[in-house]
Amino acid sequence: MTIRVLPMRDDEATNLASPDERAGLGTLATRQGNLPLQEVDVAVQITGLAVRTRLTQVFGNPYDVPLEATYIFPLPDRAGVTGIRMEAADRVVEGVLKERQQARDEYDRAVAAGQRAAIAEEERPDVFTMRVGNIAPGERVTVRLTLAGEVPYEDGAATYRFPLVVAPRYIPGSRIDGPVGDGVAPDTDAVPDASRITPPVLLPGFPNPVRLTIAVDLDPAGLAVRDIRSSLHQVTVTQSDGVARIELGAGERLDRDFVLRWQPEGIDTAVTPSLAVVPDTDASGAGTFQLTLIPPTLSELTRPRDVAVVLDRSGSMAGWKMVAARRAAARIVDSLGSADRFAVLGFDTVVERPALLGDGLVAAGDRHRFRAVEFLARLEARGGTEILHPLREALALLGTSQPDRDRVLVLVTDGQVGNEDQILRELATELASVRVHAVGIDQAVNVGFLGRLAVAGGGRCELVESEDRLDEAMDRIHRRISTAVVTGLRVETDGRFDIDQVSPGRLPDLFVGTPSRIHGRYLGTPTAMTVTGWRPDGTPWRVTVPAAHVDNPALAAVWARARLRDLEDRYAATSAPETRESLERDIVATSLRFGVLCRFTAFVAVDSRVAHHAGEPHRVVQPVEVPVGWQMLAAPSPQPVPASPAMWRTASTGFSPAMITAAGPARIRRPTTDEAPGLTADVATVLATELRRLNDLAGASPAQRWMALADLASRLRALARQVAGPGRDALVRLAESLSVCDGPLPQDPEVLERLWRRTVTELQEFPRASGQSRPTSRRGGFWKRA
Repeated sequence: MTIRVLPMRDDEATNLASPDERAGLGTLATRQGNLPLQEVDVAVQITGLAVRTRLTQVFGNPYDVPLEATYIFPLPDRAGVTGIRMEAADRVVEGVLKERQQARDEYDRAVAAGQRAAIAEEERPDVFTMRVGNIAPGERVTVRLTLAGEVPYEDGAATYRFPLVVAPRYIPGSRIDGPVGDGVAPDTDAVPDASRITPPVLLPGFPNPVRLTIAVDLDPAGLAVRDIRSSLHQVTVTQSDGVARIELGAGERLDRDFVLRWQPEGIDTAVTPSLAVVPDTDASGAGTFQLTLIPPTLSELTRPRDVAVVLDRSGSMAGWKMVAARRAAARIVDSLGSADRFAVLGFDTVVERPALLGDGLVAAGDRHRFRAVEFLARLEARGGTEILHPLREALALLGTSQPDRDRVLVLVTDGQVGNEDQILRELATELASVRVHAVGIDQAVNVGFLGRLAVAGGGRCELVESEDRLDEAMDRIHRRISTAVVTGLRVETDGRFDIDQVSPGRLPDLFVGTPSRIHGRYLGTPTAMTVTGWRPDGTPWRVTVPAAHVDNPALAAVWARARLRDLEDRYAATSAPETRESLERDIVATSLRFGVLCRFTAFVAVDSRVAHHAGEPHRVVQPVEVPVGWQMLAAPSPQPVPASPAMWRTASTGFSPAMITAAGPARIRRPTTDEAPGLTADVATVLATELRRLNDLAGASPAQRWMALADLASRLRALARQVAGPGRDALVRLAESLSVCDGPLPQDPEVLERLWRRTVTELQEFPRASGQSRPTSRRGGFWKRA
């Protein structure tokens, strides 16, 4: 994944406004102030393996007009968002969960009426949008989110992960008209909500814009803990009354995940097969259960395997990630036995295989494994993350396996793509018959997508956030691709109660060292559940787990989040209108019934008091950090390859990639002779979008329109660097004519009207002069809500 950066000539430089001395290389800025997001605080309470998190976001308004701030941010993909609270001045407003369009309408009405309001929406299992409207000049508004979840426990260690940045994602497909969000990438037929998951990005070197604090209170519920460590941050650990407090050091940035690990002593005897039951409070006889299963001792009898290793070599994998990915894939190949067969695929915008190994599965002998490892060692990062085709090829290879062989697909990637729903929809049938293990390598990995893929394939998701963690993670990965110790799980009752809505929908196989949790709903009087399955040697496995009533109200939220994730994946995997409508109703009903946010609902908080009467607020999209380890300004690529377009978008001191290409690390690109006389299709599309923005603001207040022209000027100056010849000169002239808008609003209203009319006219003429047409497309029903 790369960005297109064009050089600026000396005469251009003299025409541009002086850069803000606080800004980093390449940032776009106006003279109207700083960024709205001022603080992020993460407060975590962990008791045993249950976790409650409170995320606090503080927004400030540095402008002299009311502000609406938009922030696209990540959350743990398995945590349920159960509440929102907005605090401003002396007002505290609790949010309400509503159907998404209803919540949006209520938010928009409140903002139009001058009331403070906040809305939280889910775009992906781990990507969310927060909008806070009508922040008064000089005012701070605090928004608090509450989350409920569980801590994964595997191989003797517990891991708590909190993501802090939405990394840039590769957006495949053809553009479609009408963006549905405020992000930087255009919507496409493959990713209809791309503009909602692509925030603008701060360039390296920009001073830390957000104060970050993280504090974790770790209560091991009577067990001692040891080896508390954070793999990506410096932390301090203090102990008091058996509770450990872990705090993040000062000055850290929102540029990588926070990952905390510890080893609870004695948990191997404390974590036993269990059935936790929590009745509903309405005396209906229904309730929620959590069934924890412990795998039996590994049998020495294993089945031969057919393994397809798919390695992501796209541009976003550059640097340490590519090195770690090659090592991980090579060690997987080396772990195979002589009875196994395998194939290795490397991909970016094309799929490659070792030339000497043919097109099918080959025996995992020494010679074949050596050639595969040799092929992997030569792979370098380049191009775009076109992940659908290699997965389809790998699944087709595994489709030729014999029934007596395990079929395993291992994907090694950072997962930074936007077309997750398309992938799951097109591969749903094949994934159901193959075990899929996802190995995520990044300090800001797209764990939401990789987790969904692993669940659909009945496999595991292993995350590697640093080279130091690779060896430890690889030991676990080797066990994951080995034969499961129990497969074909079924859950039975004694007839005194019924169970329903079990998550995950595809019950997991059991692997050594990894307890599995199954959540669901029951009706009746739970006494015990019996779980059956099959060992690798074909002998049956059976365990009966007695029920225990527990006081854990959060268990219902944990189940609801898992259930919603299953339903959303089923929604993405089907195109039948009747099925989608039925699933939508189930999703909304479950979300509202249990108070857990999903993609069809939203939390909205509205202050009844009117904050101002000055018309629409000024809108700013908060830019995010470049994830640590991403080489977004690297050396030129040796070969030009086709591009996949994205848009420019600024937000005060933010930037976005002008072009996400299939050429690996970013390179300097000059327009070709054919492009020089006019505008490229990408620039024409951006200008058409700018024109739509102005048309949308035609009825706004004079101050809002004046400010919009000022921001447009900074974008046009940057956009001119992509254009040569008359097109560039025209963009520069228009930007210069709008530079006056960085000053105060003139008393004479005709000054604004003349500038507005000229700008609209020239933007209308640019696409026409370049001979570009505007693409159009229909958007699916789901995206009306997105």
